[in-house]
Parts: sequence; structure tokens; C-alpha cells
Amino acid sequence: MAHSKTQSQAGRQVAGPGRPRNFDEAAALEQALLVFWKNGYEATSLDELTKAMGLSRSSFYAAFGSKQALFLRALEHYSENGLQNLRDVAGSAVGSPVDAMMHALSNPDGGKQGCMLVNCITELAPHDEEVAAIGRRHLEKIEEIFARVLDPANPETVRDKARAYSSLAIGTLALRKAGYPAERIAETLKQAREILPA
Repeated sequence: MAHSKTQSQAGRQVAGPGRPRNFDEAAALEQALLVFWKNGYEATSLDELTKAMGLSRSSFYAAFGSKQALFLRALEHYSENGLQNLRDVAGSAVGSPVDAMMHALSNPDGGKQGCMLVNCITELAPHDEEVAAIGRRHLEKIEEIFARVLDPANPETVRDKARAYSSLAIGTLALRKAGYPAERIAETLKQAREILPA
């Protein structure tokens, strides 16, 4: 959605009880997500956010409350979309769904930006329990998806192996951020599968 349209919509918003918001809240959240993903939480200013979202400060505060509240909502949104994408990959894989899932998580061609949630866990989780909790839930859900693929009838019996697969795939994100070429990351995933056969 173009910023000019969003700005004009936001400009028509009138704060007050019961008044509908005249902007696309989901689209604004997506724009905020991109800013946080690019800059990280601490380096993102409120001016950058309101500009990207096409909102005035008053509209921003009315809709989202604070930078921290917006950030947590953006993380939850990112997590939900990522988990659904992983389920879709597992369900539509041609060949090994485990291989397809590990490749999707690693995304060797994704460049140095990395995974937003992993970035945030590294930056903020040690001193922000809310971010840490979102991160734990996200990682646990990834493990669940792997476990259900490995043993649909008894997923809990393979939970440790599922955690190993997800940890290996997510670990390659550090290689991506360090600038390793996609080919080397793909080879790392191949070696990981040989170490932990399904």
C-alpha cells in the first residue's frame, strides 16, 4: 500500500471512543515490522515508525499505545506468519519434508538480514522477558511442527530430535549474517541431515 494513501487515510482519523480507525491497521503493522527488522528495536525511532506507517503521532498512540507495544505485536505477527509458512512447507514438500523445512528456516539465499525473531532474541531477550517469552513460544512451535512430521502418531517421542533439527537450521542464520555464501550454507544443512537422519 502506498504511503500517500495511508497518510490520507490516517489524516481522516478522529480520535474518540467508538470511532472506527480510518487506516489499514494490518498494513501499518507490516510497515512497522519492516522497520524493526531492518534497524532493530533500540535503533528504531518513533519518527521512523510513524513515517513508514503513514500515521501521525496521535494516530499511532491511539492505535498501538507505545513503541514497545507495537514491537511486541509486530513480533507476534511475524511469528504467526512464519509458523504458518513452515506448516505449508511441511505439507506441500516434494521429497523429504524435514529437508524442505530446514531449508525454509535457513533460507540460504536470504542475505545478511537474518530472521527478525532470532535477531530480537539475540538483541533483547536477555533483558526483556516479554520478548524472551515470544521467542520461546516460537521455537517450541517449530519443534512441534518438526515432531509431527517425524512421527505424526507419537510426536512427543521424537521431540529431542525435532529440537535438534530446528536448532541446526536456525543456527545457520548466523552463517548468513556473517556473509557465508548460499552454497556453503546448503552444504551445512546437507551435513546436518547426515548426522541426524530421520
